[in-house]
Amino acid sequence: MQVIESLRLFHRRRIDIPAGPDSLVLDVGSGDKPHWRADVLLDRFIDAEHAGQRSGRRAARISRPLFDADAASMPFATGAFDYSICSHVLEHVVDPGAVIDELVRVSRAGYIEVPEAASAKILDFPSHLWFVRLDGSTLVFTAKTAPYFDRDIHDYLQRAGIEGEMADLLDSRFEHRIVQFRWEEGIDYRIEGSPPAALVEHAMTTGGHQRVAQSIAARLLTTCMTLPLRAKRRSDHIRFDDVVAPAHRTGDAEFLKSIVYRLDGTAP
Repeated sequence: MQVIESLRLFHRRRIDIPAGPDSLVLDVGSGDKPHWRADVLLDRFIDAEHAGQRSGRRAARISRPLFDADAASMPFATGAFDYSICSHVLEHVVDPGAVIDELVRVSRAGYIEVPEAASAKILDFPSHLWFVRLDGSTLVFTAKTAPYFDRDIHDYLQRAGIEGEMADLLDSRFEHRIVQFRWEEGIDYRIEGSPPAALVEHAMTTGGHQRVAQSIAARLLTTCMTLPLRAKRRSDHIRFDDVVAPAHRTGDAEFLKSIVYRLDGTAP
């Protein structure tokens, strides 16, 4: 029964998406596991040096057009996308409110997933800057002040060698370990405090929490579950000028390609 429930949860989180074949879908913070239905990807830290921000491959996966850009200032036109996915990103960013505002600006609806605060306080990741909880229909972000909620507990788990066992135990009820937030038209949120500069620097340089075997299993399961849904993926080409903000438009008929786009003047 637990296996069946786990598969249902995986399907709700990673497969089920209210987007038809004509919908344009954006994955914000796509990293090494872009959503199967995403047409366009955005990620600020795509190289292996930022592996601490990911849980699988060290470098981002460039399987579709990928914009290397800040999620708090996306290079896209207002309302360019029908749907956006932002999964396990907001707990990493310095200003989650700015990213949320951008999600609402560039897309009409979407899905947000973040670690749930209570679970994160039991087994935390030093690359996270926020504890997130759902207060009614409001996402509440409380700034962390240190890499771990309780350093003594963290040290004990490592000293006893049971950190992996604790992760497996929490993952066995994964639906309680995350906040799943689907939205349309707008997002209610509240920001409490701000992470200190030293914590931000530590989060960006800390070692990763890669669980490569788990990531490979997730990709294989996604492939199996999406085989009958491939017809729902957008099949026509996407024009560059149809998705980017007016300041970035070229005026030609260029179609997006599965390459990295940098619109801030840096080299591709």
